[in-house]
Amino acid sequence: MEPPNPETLPTQTNQNDPPQPNLPSKLLNHVRTNLRFRSKLAELNGAMGDLGTYIPIVLSLTLARDLNLGTTLIFTGVYNIITGAIYGVPMPVQPMKSIAAEALSNSDFGVPEIMAAGILTGGALILLGVTGLMHLAYKLIPLSVVRGIQLAQGLSFALTAVKYIRKVQDLPKSKSQGERDWFGLDGLVLAIICACFIVLITGGGEEFQIRNSQEQTIEEEEEEERPCKRSAKWKKILGSLPSAFLVFVLGVVLAFIRKPKVVNDIKFGPSAMEIVKISKHAWKDGFIKGTIPQLPLSILNSVIAVCKLSYDLFPEKDHFSTTSLSVTVGLMNVVGCWFGAMPSCHGAGGLAGQYKFGGRSGACVALLGAVKLVLGLVLGTSLALILNQFPVGVLGVLLLFAGIELAMASRDMNSKEDSFVMLICTAVSLVGSSAALGFVVGMVVYMLLKVRKLGIDKPPSAIWMLGTP
Repeated sequence: MEPPNPETLPTQTNQNDPPQPNLPSKLLNHVRTNLRFRSKLAELNGAMGDLGTYIPIVLSLTLARDLNLGTTLIFTGVYNIITGAIYGVPMPVQPMKSIAAEALSNSDFGVPEIMAAGILTGGALILLGVTGLMHLAYKLIPLSVVRGIQLAQGLSFALTAVKYIRKVQDLPKSKSQGERDWFGLDGLVLAIICACFIVLITGGGEEFQIRNSQEQTIEEEEEEERPCKRSAKWKKILGSLPSAFLVFVLGVVLAFIRKPKVVNDIKFGPSAMEIVKISKHAWKDGFIKGTIPQLPLSILNSVIAVCKLSYDLFPEKDHFSTTSLSVTVGLMNVVGCWFGAMPSCHGAGGLAGQYKFGGRSGACVALLGAVKLVLGLVLGTSLALILNQFPVGVLGVLLLFAGIELAMASRDMNSKEDSFVMLICTAVSLVGSSAALGFVVGMVVYMLLKVRKLGIDKPPSAIWMLGTP
């Protein structure tokens, strides 16, 4: 009997192999993985970590500049869901702060100028992304400068939070109106109790946060071997409490108690959505007063700092590129701003805040996005009436912990030289209220230190002799 032909064997083996998944199947599996809850309570809690910056800015622009809150909620909700599915981390969607600051401080900078600034900033980010210039900037900018920007942003959030807690705020005008009373539905005692509650639950880091299922299993096995089971039990109970979510729910309840008649003013249904008409003058003002100051901040804090921070917080994940982040931020604004949605971006502060309170996957921001979408469709701009009664001191507490978490990312500066550059960058950014100015000064100091090091490695006499015949 003749042996079987070897050429037929690979064919039989290939028939028994499982079929390779096609592109749609790979994309579906990718989305499922990114939107999988690591822990439902922790992800729910993490979704609250970005509200300390989102609510004050959006509410102020709604009341002061007639921003369409319903449209903003719908678009930012969709952004949250899409970015959560793409990146698989609690990627925040925040208002562009420089554009918002200009709109709140300049009464002539209205909705057309805001949207023009957002569209132009988005277009510039897309251009930087597709040409590879954003990736080049990511490679060239030293970590110490990025950490300086992060530290400045974190401290800025924390200082603003303390102002929210201590002073009565007029959010539409972004002004303080005197000392806050100790007692009351928006008093200092309430804010202090909320802050103490969060510290008790979350601690100074992430030791009480719910981790993924594998880490939970390991922790439970270790706890079983410990003699002090009661302590481990209390630690597990504390870690399961969604502190930020409970504080936010308390704020919503107090908002209705402060003004019960607000229910009568609520109109159900989405706000009217229409294309914003932008004049030549609005394009000009939007570019000069909005895009120019916003673009450096978006490059540094929305793209480069987010990439650096995501590597610190999620070293086990496949990391996204600066190109993809730059393009997604650009597309959000090139599309949404035409319909009146607030110019939006990612932010290292929001990522740090959501991580602080337990966000570990894309499901965290997708859940937040779904809530925004429902609120935008059901309540529309009427939601501003409720948020206007939300205790500002409670918002300050959420913002305080988000800012501290972002500032703590700078603790990895091990050398004195790196710390020097970082602190110079931070000081200039805070005093000058400009991340772009801090970045320029930080880069100059970094380059001077490098030149000095070259001078030390080669004595001046040797350098002089090399230059003589």
